[in-house]
Amino acid sequence: MESRLKVLIAAFCIVSTEAHAYPANWDAPQKPFVLYGNTYYVGTAGISAVLITSPRGHILIDGTGAKGAGIVADNIRSLGYKVSDVKYILNSHAHSDHAGGIAALQRLTNAPVVAGQANLATLASGKANRDDPQYGELPDFEPVTRLRGISDGKVVEVGSLTVTAHATPGHTPGGTSWTWKSCVNGNCQNMVFGDSLSPNAATSYRYTDHPDTVASLRQGFAAFEAMPCDILVTAHPEANDLFGRLQHQAQNGSSAFIDPNACRDLVVSYRERLDKRLATEKR
Repeated sequence: MESRLKVLIAAFCIVSTEAHAYPANWDAPQKPFVLYGNTYYVGTAGISAVLITSPRGHILIDGTGAKGAGIVADNIRSLGYKVSDVKYILNSHAHSDHAGGIAALQRLTNAPVVAGQANLATLASGKANRDDPQYGELPDFEPVTRLRGISDGKVVEVGSLTVTAHATPGHTPGGTSWTWKSCVNGNCQNMVFGDSLSPNAATSYRYTDHPDTVASLRQGFAAFEAMPCDILVTAHPEANDLFGRLQHQAQNGSSAFIDPNACRDLVVSYRERLDKRLATEKR
């Protein structure tokens, strides 16, 4: 119960009573660290990016915001890897804080970008989709080139790496989460980069007027909690207290990232937030 409570608190972005405090500046630098095996956190202090490595090349998930692109590149280098060895950049959703740095990283890597089909137009233009619940309040970002759409269940491969796309729409129309396996001495964990499923919306937006969006969110919830999920990285690390787990691991020596209930627990908070918003809109 205590573990679930911590997840719910983090998901609502309430200031944590843990020793680690999340900075107000999402673009602040963050030292990279090992999540498990060949998987590394290379994002900023408030926006996640993950590097999955192999001898044949690497896969980068998300590019943070425009200010964070240099931090991501420096983090990759500090781990001893070449940025130019990134063969694909995968995107969770087409908002400036997760896609704003992709164009700069694409210039460094020359890698194609893979994203959910319904987010391609936004990535190509740098302008929000009218179907996005936050439309009208989202900043533009630098357009991305060399785009490839991907559908639910399809995979991206680099050498021995296989990363699977899972359609988790609602926060954006083409929202996508990603899964893969990372192993240490034959002990493999199911890794998840979970796209945001939070029901955030523009001030004038009413979910009750957009039943298709509500249905998409609930579809995303179901897909998210059904994923094989041992280690979860959320689009914003505070959503499941990733840095608090890192601190716990440093203090106790055991992997605090492994939590087979992480995906299901996070969906509990998402559902509660959506239901509360719908109830409020009906008053």
